[in-house]
Parts: sequence; structure tokens; C-alpha cells
Amino acid sequence: MATEESCIAVAVGNPDNAEQLVRTAVDVARDRGASVFVVGVIVTPQESPLALFTDEVITREFGGERRAVLDRAIEVASGTGVPVSGRLFVASTPARGVLHAVRERGCDGLVVGWQDRSRESAILGTNVDRIVRRADCDVLVEKIGALANGVEAVLLPVARSRNADLAASVARAIAVSNDARVDLLRVVDSPSAEAESSARDLLAETADHLAGVPVETELRSGEVADEIVTASQTRDVTVLGATRTGAIRRRVVGSTPRKVGKRAEGTVIMAKKGDGSLLSRVFRL
Repeated sequence: MATEESCIAVAVGNPDNAEQLVRTAVDVARDRGASVFVVGVIVTPQESPLALFTDEVITREFGGERRAVLDRAIEVASGTGVPVSGRLFVASTPARGVLHAVRERGCDGLVVGWQDRSRESAILGTNVDRIVRRADCDVLVEKIGALANGVEAVLLPVARSRNADLAASVARAIAVSNDARVDLLRVVDSPSAEAESSARDLLAETADHLAGVPVETELRSGEVADEIVTASQTRDVTVLGATRTGAIRRRVVGSTPRKVGKRAEGTVIMAKKGDGSLLSRVFRL
């Protein structure tokens, strides 16, 4: 059970996705008895004339638009029964501001949004890459797709990785909050008897950790990203853990989650366990 100091930070800036990001943070925080800390960042590049002013003056005199988004996000969370607070931070980049906020508050988890408009050299976008790579806490990167009025099914592709338990706990939190089911999917490269047996064992093992929510399981063979994208078409949200093995170790999320995030039309949440602790207090199963 989370301690009373536990909190989930959520970075908001784009008014089009702030509400959904906050709802994800609330779902996870409620499941673990944590609070939500809404973070807004006023960017003042070092060469900007605003850099001559104090943070207090910048926030008061130039933070109107960011303040409006922050206040609206706090309002969305306020009616959920989960403790919520928020603050504007001043920094030279969005990533610096978000990382400073998380460390200052001592948050256990962070929810950030991702829009696929990054440079060719970036994995998720320069700021999100930096946040995921440098954050000590667990990070959920959410690409918001077309959401219906509610969530009926959460797709959870299963794999053996250090981020698998984090992804499973997030899927469970969303399902509990929305009275939805979790659909477990395991994709194998070739339909051999040995591979299928191991896959079914992993599906059963994961299902055992999802007590309290309806669970359905499915085994497919083929290219992993292709099958996940296909399965995501009939689910409202897809949650999958980051992969950091082999040739893709230098990447912040791994090739499969990135491919799914870019190609899936629905909402996709990529989960990466924090490097600052061996066990997350908030997202522990």
C-alpha cells in the first residue's frame, strides 16, 4: 500500500490533452492511495528577456495561459476524491521544468503526453525523450487517440521484462476505475508447441496478478508490433511496457512500443519503471 507521501505527477501544457492525462493520473493514484500533483511549465529560454525576472514575477505576469490550463486540470481532478494540488514552474525547457517539479515534490510516478510530431533523430520527441531518460520515478507516456465516452476494454500485451509489472498495474488501475476488463495478448514469433506452452504460462501468470478485474487472454503468432496494432483497434486503451534490450538498449522505450504508439489509432500508454529505486512504491503489484 502506498504511503501518504506518495504522489503521481502529471505534466499539462496542451489544453487538448490535459484532461485525459489528468484522468490517467487519477486512475493510478486512486488505485494506490496516492495524490495527484499537476505540473505546468512556463518556458523562458536563457536568451529571453524574461530570464531577467524572478520566477515569481514571470509566473504572475506572464503565466496566464499556462495558469488557465493548470487550473482546469486541477478542477478535473478535484471531483474525483483523489487529493490534488498543482503548481507552475519556470524553466528553460519543458523537460527541465517537469524533472525539477518531480524531484522537488518527490513524486513516485509521472504521466506525460506524446504527440507524434518529433524530429527524425528523436524517439518520442526531444522533451519526452529527456524526461523518460532522466526521471528517477516511473514514467507513463500517453499518446491520446480517439476515446469513446468510457473505457470498456484495456489491451495489455504481455512479455517478460522489468517494466511488465508496471504496465500490468497501470492496466489494472484503469480497468478498476472504469469498470472495464483487461485483455491479455501474447505474441509469439512461431507457433511451436514449446513457444505456445510458455506463452500460455505467461498469460496465466499475468492474469493471476490482475485479481478484481475481468480478464480475457489471447495468443497470436506473427510480428509483434503488427499484431498489437491490430488488436488495439477493438480496444479503448493499450498499455505496454518499455523494452530496453540488445541493439535498442540506447533507446528510451524500445522499438515495439514506439512502433505501436506511432501506428495505433487509439490511446497508447508506454510504461517505464524508474531507475531510482528497485521497487516502485506506487506501481508495485
